[in-house]
Amino acid sequence: MTTIPVNLIRGRKKRAEELPRAPKPEWLKVRAPGSDNYRRLKGLMRDLGLHTVCEEANCPNIGECWHHGTATFMILGDTCTRSCGYCNVLHGTPKPPDQDEPVKVASAIHAMALDYVVVTSVDRDDLADCGASQFSRVITETRQRIPRCRIEVLIPDFKGDQSALQIVLDARPDILNHNIETVPRLYRTARPGGRYDRALQLLDRSRTYAPEIPTKSGLMVGLGEEWDEIVATLRDLRAAGCRIVTIGQYLRPSLANLPMTRYYTPAEFSELRRIGLELGFGHVESGPLVRSSYHAHEQADGLREGSRLKAQGSGRAQG
Repeated sequence: MTTIPVNLIRGRKKRAEELPRAPKPEWLKVRAPGSDNYRRLKGLMRDLGLHTVCEEANCPNIGECWHHGTATFMILGDTCTRSCGYCNVLHGTPKPPDQDEPVKVASAIHAMALDYVVVTSVDRDDLADCGASQFSRVITETRQRIPRCRIEVLIPDFKGDQSALQIVLDARPDILNHNIETVPRLYRTARPGGRYDRALQLLDRSRTYAPEIPTKSGLMVGLGEEWDEIVATLRDLRAAGCRIVTIGQYLRPSLANLPMTRYYTPAEFSELRRIGLELGFGHVESGPLVRSSYHAHEQADGLREGSRLKAQGSGRAQG
């Protein structure tokens, strides 16, 4: 079983570019970002003082996503109150929430003319509602400015507070996402501030409180899990009513993070996708470079199309 390295440092961890270069399989190699649209979007984020999980998490898809004008906005600052072993986001004591942030995010979305956005946050266990009201304000502000824009929220677990979850759901996001991240055996190591059962409970509560809002979750592989554990986790997610799932390769962001145990092959990711669909998920995004927000709009479209075809098939059967 993997253990948390003793040299986890407080504050911002060393970035991935500081690591010695190690050979990667061909399927994990991506182009360095640098297109005109990438630079435009980066400038816009800096001008508005916004944070993106794309940058904070060293996402390998940042060049592709930003080139196509899509990004995942990270609200409530860039400092997390938890310290997960796999995460490269700064952790420590965060600043008070920026009350102008909802307007800034909505302004950026409007300036980019986006039709689909993902809004996430650091964990804010220091706040009474863990940041739920800020999610609600961002959704509301964005809807007022760009009514056609679909909004997916990738939320923390709010320490299991059901009322905080309901605040977000009452704002009517199009998709509610909470990542399970890893298998239950590795939770204490990889996600010491989280609880596996609490993550499943959040998804189940969302399904019960707002059944018309699809739920989504994601997990990483390569942290030391066994194949059967991955399949069991997929079963647990499906039992909690999760309709979309993402599965991607864990890539160690820095020496201060948990080591990666192995690379999964594209064929293995394809098999996990097959298993997920067989279990009844409406959409499964599974691949080495897949992250929770990667092709998020296509995932939502895939779920919608699958539901439409299923309804048509049911209608023909009844006829």
